[in-house]
Amino acid sequence: MTALIQSSTSTFKRLFSYLKPYRTGFIVAVLGMIGYASVDVFFLSEFDQFIDRGITQRDMSYLAMAPFFVVLLFLLRGVFHFTASYCLNWAGTHIVKDLRQQLFSHMIALPVSYHDKHSTGEMISRITYDAEQIKQASSKALVVLIHEGAFVIGLLGLMFYNSWQLAAIFLLIAPIIAVIVSAVSKRFRQISNNMQGAMGEVTGSAEQMLNGHKVILAFGGKEIENQRFMAINNKNRRLDVKLESTRAMSVSLIQFIASFALAFVIYLASFPEMLDSLTPGKFTEIITSMMLLLKPLKQLTTVNSDFQKGMAAAATVFSVLDENTEQDHGTIELPRIQGDIEFKQLTFTYPGHDKQVLTDINFSVKAGQTVALVGKSGSGKTTISSLLPRFYEIEQGEILLDGINTKDCTLASLRKQIAVVSQQVVLFNDSIANNISYGFEGELSAERLLDVAEKAHVMEFAAQMPLGLDTQIGENGVTLSGGQRQRIAIARALLRQSPILVLDEATSALDTESERKIQAALDELLKNRTNLVIAHRLSTIEQADLILVMEQGRIIERGNHQELLAQNGAYANLYRLQFGEGIGEGIGESFSGSAGESA
Repeated sequence: MTALIQSSTSTFKRLFSYLKPYRTGFIVAVLGMIGYASVDVFFLSEFDQFIDRGITQRDMSYLAMAPFFVVLLFLLRGVFHFTASYCLNWAGTHIVKDLRQQLFSHMIALPVSYHDKHSTGEMISRITYDAEQIKQASSKALVVLIHEGAFVIGLLGLMFYNSWQLAAIFLLIAPIIAVIVSAVSKRFRQISNNMQGAMGEVTGSAEQMLNGHKVILAFGGKEIENQRFMAINNKNRRLDVKLESTRAMSVSLIQFIASFALAFVIYLASFPEMLDSLTPGKFTEIITSMMLLLKPLKQLTTVNSDFQKGMAAAATVFSVLDENTEQDHGTIELPRIQGDIEFKQLTFTYPGHDKQVLTDINFSVKAGQTVALVGKSGSGKTTISSLLPRFYEIEQGEILLDGINTKDCTLASLRKQIAVVSQQVVLFNDSIANNISYGFEGELSAERLLDVAEKAHVMEFAAQMPLGLDTQIGENGVTLSGGQRQRIAIARALLRQSPILVLDEATSALDTESERKIQAALDELLKNRTNLVIAHRLSTIEQADLILVMEQGRIIERGNHQELLAQNGAYANLYRLQFGEGIGEGIGESFSGSAGESA
């Protein structure tokens, strides 16, 4: 057991620190487990009296009291067992709850770059599977370790009390068992670490299938996904088999070694001088104690795998908790700004990548103006919109809001200045009203909510639903059309009333009529705000004050709509292509982007 705990000392100590708020319950549980084991040992210690006094000497008064004695002991045993199980489970579930909550809160606070590198399935596995393994280590494994450990100590004590010569034989095999447990623990830990990763793959594959179910059906990918999951699932099965085979082998080996000690004790007990010093009752106690030792030794070895799985899971969870959260070194609390934006000599490379995605970006826009970014997929448009709210930290160059460097601003106050409506709409499994008011601070009147919903044309479909704005829309608005989801996202941005609005293809999912209505509402409501618009439909940005044409992370053209047409360059080619002019004039490249632009 010492080797088991020492193999993961730092992880165990850190996990144990979560027990401090619940140490009273844990202490009661430990006392209950020790009491439970003590009752068993005490019951066994009375065997010699029962045999020598009750059976051999035929003490009828003793035999008459024995049944009451047994019932009382087992009642006490049951009380100890319930107290220990309840209190330990109470403490264990609290620990897991706290760990899960801390992990969830930490994941929210991690930078976007971390989430870019890790799959959703992997992160979900940390919160679900790994936390459950910790629960097994903190409840089931500890129950066995403490109870069976106390029982082993009690049995050895009883054996030494009856005959230290015979009991000492078991001490000879203790170092051998310790070596086996230590070696097996390392094996358990290695396999358990691999299982953490395998379960992340299982969760990730399942999450990918569920999210892409329609695409899988549409493109006949059922067999592809089945084969992919089969390989991942089988990998997890093989690791489980390895874990079980290691457990079974260690149990068999330890019990086999213990059987030699038991055989040797029986052999020594057959000598006349040994028989003369032992009564039948004491000899029965010793042999019974030795037989009973085999079970706890098996339990202690078996639970080792659960304990090591829990320690491996804890180490994985702690590795996530040790990741640096989003850095907020800004000290300036921004009030509501006017909305001047300036990008100065901005060059950017995504963390962990070598390819530069933005090079020497320079432009400025005055408060109340609209700047539009156009360019083919991968040209850097969305990256610019991600750097404005500091989803990624800038290494070269700077972004200024009203002349203040965004690096010097607190993240919370900076992001309050910006409302974002992206192409990939994210809605929550809640009502339409709560999705519109998500993140809104202060009191929200029903009149204001209704006004925003009407201006974003949400009421056109919400009014037809039985519960109106209180209608539940399912996970990510699964019950709504793409256009309806987009209108809810636009209503959310309108309600925020931020001085800066980022529109990343905000009308891309709308039909022509809805787009016209939304555009009219935006044109009216976004006056006196600074708007950063990423667009592929040039018809939506013709009135922009400044249009930036991007290619491979650089601005290659700039100006308003008329100026860019007059230049007869990339923007003019794109305009002619979209509006059907000059299609046969050898236009080789199109800036039309894809819905999945990532940079």
